[in-house]
Amino acid sequence: MSGIQNEKLDKLSEKELVLWKMRHSAEHVLTMAVLKLFPKIKMAMGPATDDGFYFDFDGSLASTKGGQALQVREEDFPRIEKEMAKIIKANLKFTKEEVEINEARKMFEGNEYKEEWLDEIEERGEKVTIYRTGEEFVDLCAGPHVESTGEIGAVKLLSIAGAYWHGDEKNKMLTRIYGTAFATQKELSEYLERVEEAKRRDHRKIGKELNLFTFSEMVGKGLPLFTEHGATIWREIERFVVDEEIASGYRHVRTPNIAKTDLYRTSGHYPYYKDTMYPAMKVDEEELILRPMTCPHHFALYQSQPRSYRELPLRFAEMASLYRYEKSGELTGLLRVREFVLADSHNFVRKDQAEDEINMVLNLIEKVARVFGLLPEVNYIYRLSLGDRSNKKKYYEAPEEWEEGEELLRKVLKKRKAPYYEALDEAAFYGPKIDIQMKNVLGKEETAFTVQYDFCLPTRFNLTYINEKGEEEQPIVIHRSSVGAMERTLGFLIEFYAGNFPVWLSPVQVKILPITDKQIHEAENVYQELRENGVRVELDDRSETLGAKIRDAQIMKVPYMIILGQREVEAKKIAVRTREEEDLGQMDLSDFIKKIGENISDRKTKL
Repeated sequence: MSGIQNEKLDKLSEKELVLWKMRHSAEHVLTMAVLKLFPKIKMAMGPATDDGFYFDFDGSLASTKGGQALQVREEDFPRIEKEMAKIIKANLKFTKEEVEINEARKMFEGNEYKEEWLDEIEERGEKVTIYRTGEEFVDLCAGPHVESTGEIGAVKLLSIAGAYWHGDEKNKMLTRIYGTAFATQKELSEYLERVEEAKRRDHRKIGKELNLFTFSEMVGKGLPLFTEHGATIWREIERFVVDEEIASGYRHVRTPNIAKTDLYRTSGHYPYYKDTMYPAMKVDEEELILRPMTCPHHFALYQSQPRSYRELPLRFAEMASLYRYEKSGELTGLLRVREFVLADSHNFVRKDQAEDEINMVLNLIEKVARVFGLLPEVNYIYRLSLGDRSNKKKYYEAPEEWEEGEELLRKVLKKRKAPYYEALDEAAFYGPKIDIQMKNVLGKEETAFTVQYDFCLPTRFNLTYINEKGEEEQPIVIHRSSVGAMERTLGFLIEFYAGNFPVWLSPVQVKILPITDKQIHEAENVYQELRENGVRVELDDRSETLGAKIRDAQIMKVPYMIILGQREVEAKKIAVRTREEEDLGQMDLSDFIKKIGENISDRKTKL
């Protein structure tokens, strides 16, 4: 078992470990079934995951009896699942064996994927272990597994996709089959219902339907282009966040998107992030690089003049464009991109101010989340991410400071009675942190933003201030983000609202629908008055039926529809409907403007 896998399994509860073993075992059963149905296919590699399992196959050699080349397809799932059911019913025993490296090479001769894996095992000086499923199937594996296939429970194959070997587009494209397993059919059925709901809420699907963003091969992978509708949502979020930060005492600054590579060597980021940083550019006599983070820039800004204790806390905030290389196989809509904008901040404080500052930071984060309709425990939870003292390569060596920082963050969370759990070895290299873990539609946690306690980088950059005694003293830096990466936040909110944005975020807040051409003049007057009152409004003056216009507005999830017929024109009223098909009846336009204006200014989550 590799060290990384060991560490992951050590963090699982007993119940989670049992499920992980079941899914890992189901992955072997999947591979065994596929090889029986497609005997010329090559197996590559696949793990158990948080949600199930997957396995990568080289399908270029798969063949039918007629000898034609054939890739495994989703249409093959029923017969693969039928074969898997036979294997599970047979209750075949999983047997672990330790073998010599040369023996293993003979067993997997001709399979370049297994041969590469064996090379890596030999290079690391690890022992080679295999697992047999009954007497028919064997694979390189570190385990662990359930005792026999009969313990696997309920299994379902979910989808199929292309995946580059090692996630690198320079390597061969393989066929990846995803599946999942649960102890009972009931748990599986509940999960599949959540999967279907997640598909309906997928931000990539909704983003396309609502014309919010797109991607272009001409521009490049992982680089989203936002339409006027998507940019409207972005702008509203950014205005809200920046205004809140300034009101909370932050100084908004602007720093360059590139910097000398030496800046990141000084900070210590370079060894940890160099594989996800873009190549350096030689410009005149300098070596420049696209920035992957903002902190060194803000430190340089701090150093630009002498600082006094009277200035602290000093809070530099920025909507900063950052650049990180993500492998193409890991790019996911707006959630994993190669350029993103982070609502970033670095707060320079005295050590005795740190507790109050962290509380202030968490208050802002909770306020922002509450405006979006996100609640602690329901939608997110805190994770206290700690450093592993034994991991000398990953963490800055300062045991006392680590202890002090971790205890301070723990104290803050306990005093706030915040829902949290602790996670070893999840800290940043320069200090412990509090991660805000958002739950997606499937209930899976994803880190949305962080609050980091940094005692390391102030030392590396020799950051100081003059204290009351006229002596130099080193500040503590609190790194934080109030709303995380804008792209990821937007993707999360699309899925959270299923595209039904609150009025203040909706790209189009009102659609005016004249019933016939006779009402277009009055509709134009209504349109103009709404625009003058700051409402984002569109006029549908197409020669379509009212039913078609209403349907199209609902498809685009416009919060309010104003319907104008001859009766409304004569009564000098408007008829209002919501996207939820609620008929609000006739009202004065001034009353509607007041109603929607209050909804927008209060940033209500409901209509």
